[in-house]
Amino acid sequence: MKYAFFKGEIVPFSEAKISIMTHAFNYGTGVFEGIRGYWNKSKKQMYILKLKEHYMRMVNSCKILKIELKYSLDELCKITKDLVKKNEYKEDVYIRPIAYKSQEVIGLGLTGIDDDFAIYLAPFGEYLDISKGIKVCTSSWRRVDDITIPARAKVIGIYVNSSLAKAEAKENGFAEAIMLTPEGLVSEGSGENIFLIRDGKLITPQVSQNILEGITREIIIELAKTELKLPVTERAVNRSELYIADELFFCGTGAQVSPIVEVDRRRIGNGKIGPITEKLQKIYFSAVRGDNPKYSSWLTSV
Repeated sequence: MKYAFFKGEIVPFSEAKISIMTHAFNYGTGVFEGIRGYWNKSKKQMYILKLKEHYMRMVNSCKILKIELKYSLDELCKITKDLVKKNEYKEDVYIRPIAYKSQEVIGLGLTGIDDDFAIYLAPFGEYLDISKGIKVCTSSWRRVDDITIPARAKVIGIYVNSSLAKAEAKENGFAEAIMLTPEGLVSEGSGENIFLIRDGKLITPQVSQNILEGITREIIIELAKTELKLPVTERAVNRSELYIADELFFCGTGAQVSPIVEVDRRRIGNGKIGPITEKLQKIYFSAVRGDNPKYSSWLTSV
């Protein structure tokens, strides 16, 4: 990491530090976004995926957590572009904006506490194995309910839930975990949305199942409908339905399109990347890397 946006300006990364007494550090009172920047080597161009849409979601997360952003959507986008340009990476990057309760104070609450905003970015390759597929488990930890911590906001504190599920998976020899709702319905992976393919249909949990309203999820739904002419259904999904799916995959900023070849030691399909998942991967990467002009509106060039 070279530079970060901190306290209203771009500074060397080493200077972007908070106090151990910061409210967000102690209580998880902040929200964040994860944004991908894709480097197109042949064009020598960095493309940021769905930049404005990510900040629109962050604005909504801030409303839920009573955080006052100091910047407009256009200003947030400009700051991000300037920061990416300043860092001069010529490889894929992950951009992390954070809006947080910045006051150095002891005590719970959201009102009357100062807010601030920061961004950092780092080189970022494949978060999961998208080339061979991954083996996952269903977690014993349940996805938080929306009346426990707002599930549609990217609240910093909520990711303790995902971290518990991820740790359980790794400790038992799996790459990732699928989380269920308190009612036992499939919610998402520990940080990613999940899709299953059965009888030529694409199925994914509906947003009322305590999932994050994923931006990559929206992209996949659009590509499936427009490019592959697949019927898409958003509905409740039972755990056992995963086992009999023809194909399964995660999607998200980190996961991108990550095929799942095994769940709870049960093989999915033939145990290899499914043909529909593979097609979606190719279409997705062509779009996000700026190789398909049809989707240029998704990209912000730097």
